[in-house]
Amino acid sequence: MINITDLAMHFGNKTLFEKTSLTFDPGKSYGIVGANGSGKSTLLRLISGDEKPVSGTISVPGDINIGVLKQNHFQFEDIRVIDVVLLGKPNLCEALREKDKILESENFSSETGIRLGQLEEIIAEENGYVAEPFAAELLSGLGVAPEYHTGPMSALSGGYKLRVLLAQLLFQQPDVLLLDEPTNHLDIISIRWLENYLCTQFNGTLLFISHDRNFLNAVAGCIVDIDYEELRLYSGNYDQFLAAKVLAENQKQKELETFNRKTAELQAFVDRFRAKATKARQAQSRVKQLDKMEVPEVKRSSRISPNFFFEQSRPSGRIVLTVKNLYKKFADKSVLKDISFEIQRGEKVAIIGPNGIGKSTLLKILQDQISADEGTFEWGYEANISYFAQDHHEHLNGKINTFDWLYSSAPHETIGAIRGLLGRVLLSGDKALKQVSALSGGESARLLFARIMLEKKNVLILDEPTNHMDLEGVAALGDALNKFDGTVLLVSHYRHFVSKVANHILELTPDGIRDFSGSYAEYLDKFGEDYLNHDVSGSIKKTKSMQSPVNHQMSFEERKKLQRDISKLNKQATRFELLVEETEKKIAEIEAKFGIEDFFQTASIDEVNRLQAEKSNLSLQLTGHLRQWEISSQDLENAKARFEL
Repeated sequence: MINITDLAMHFGNKTLFEKTSLTFDPGKSYGIVGANGSGKSTLLRLISGDEKPVSGTISVPGDINIGVLKQNHFQFEDIRVIDVVLLGKPNLCEALREKDKILESENFSSETGIRLGQLEEIIAEENGYVAEPFAAELLSGLGVAPEYHTGPMSALSGGYKLRVLLAQLLFQQPDVLLLDEPTNHLDIISIRWLENYLCTQFNGTLLFISHDRNFLNAVAGCIVDIDYEELRLYSGNYDQFLAAKVLAENQKQKELETFNRKTAELQAFVDRFRAKATKARQAQSRVKQLDKMEVPEVKRSSRISPNFFFEQSRPSGRIVLTVKNLYKKFADKSVLKDISFEIQRGEKVAIIGPNGIGKSTLLKILQDQISADEGTFEWGYEANISYFAQDHHEHLNGKINTFDWLYSSAPHETIGAIRGLLGRVLLSGDKALKQVSALSGGESARLLFARIMLEKKNVLILDEPTNHMDLEGVAALGDALNKFDGTVLLVSHYRHFVSKVANHILELTPDGIRDFSGSYAEYLDKFGEDYLNHDVSGSIKKTKSMQSPVNHQMSFEERKKLQRDISKLNKQATRFELLVEETEKKIAEIEAKFGIEDFFQTASIDEVNRLQAEKSNLSLQLTGHLRQWEISSQDLENAKARFEL
């Protein structure tokens, strides 16, 4: 249990929270939300001990292991990726290293035998014999392809290195897990995997910050809202929190309205009858009532939404973009293969697919920033483009301030118009004089959207536009894009945003493209199992029989076939269950030998090595049997559910 008592934190003249108290219970999952700059990341640093509060206390039991996602991947450049994950348990790594050193040594004595026994205990306690399969499972789930697991960290890009560090943190299995925007460098498939892992396999206390509404709804059991300079705890997921907060704010507003109405009525009575002798006593009574009435406290929320509005100076032609047979390779890796599609005026197109599949590459080809190896593309009549780049910070550097940077984009505009536009994107006052290189991620994104609003182009190309934006900013952007009469082509891993905006889906796959005209929800209804169960290589993880049951009336023949399938799946699940039991028994027999007193002193080095190798192989087999048992059992449950419809 983590107790926060009378906590206060300031930065200069800004108060983040003041005299606030809260308790985090063991085993629960807490989503931390609030406006950008409200103190979400500061709260995590206070709990981890990386920062000290101005006043108040944070009580954390001394025996609790707290896991924090670091960004120190540069320390591991020459280390194998899977070994970086194993470093999440330093005691295990040290025990394995020492054990290998002893076994490789030619000097085998009674002392080394005793030490081997001690090391075996450490390795067993840390689940060391299934460590590598578990680490590999974490890496694959987070989208790091198996061919990179035994290579050095230096072979990965920055985003994938952070995935490895996230796998290292999950491998650590801490008592308390602190995650600050864990989905930022993940694609939709990896986010789905992380959701499932945190919900079903992590048993500790989870505190996380996320701007992904779907992720918050799936993972959070409670919401900690940082607003009104305090921490407020709400039960339920993000949607339930929103409903509760809106209800509380409406009640406060009604209390204020009731207060204002009642005081106005009392004051009117006093003003009217104070001078009349017959009513003087009643008037004085009303005065006393007014003096006793307390004004309901209605604090101002720190949440402020930007006011985005996109318009086009003139529309494009009906056909906005035609792409035919595009191919692109980087060295020996194909990222785009036989890409063909057409976009019409007014469509909101989302390009989806796992990271590394070529989504950003496609956008850059369409703007002539890089060249395709084969194929053609053609923009339609009067198609004029505004572009929001994923790596947009490179466009915001130097000592120029925010106002001058935006004004230089449209010198024909008046100073008042530029200041008004900055106000709409929450960059007014002192922020307008801030150097662009010093802007936060959310501030720089809003500034770039202010420039796009000035440009008034009819095609918007947006590469991960919601990164670094808070939930209010994402909602405002989605609303503005829906109202935009022009065409939008976007890449985003934020499912709620894609669902809100897109009416045309392009899924990039290792074999080409899937072109679907319709919303994201409609797309998932039709292709959801295939898409969300792809691994990073594009292969399907789950069998077709794992699809959700379809609610329709089956014929007699269909029900007979389903009965046969259920019988077959039942036998399959039973077989894998027996294999699991048999393999666990064999591992237990080896561990029993290791537990015999003086075993490592009396057994030969060859016998020890043989048993170690046998146990490692059995552990790998056990992992495979467990996975097959899980899949078979899930298939069986789904088939039974369909039969009962």
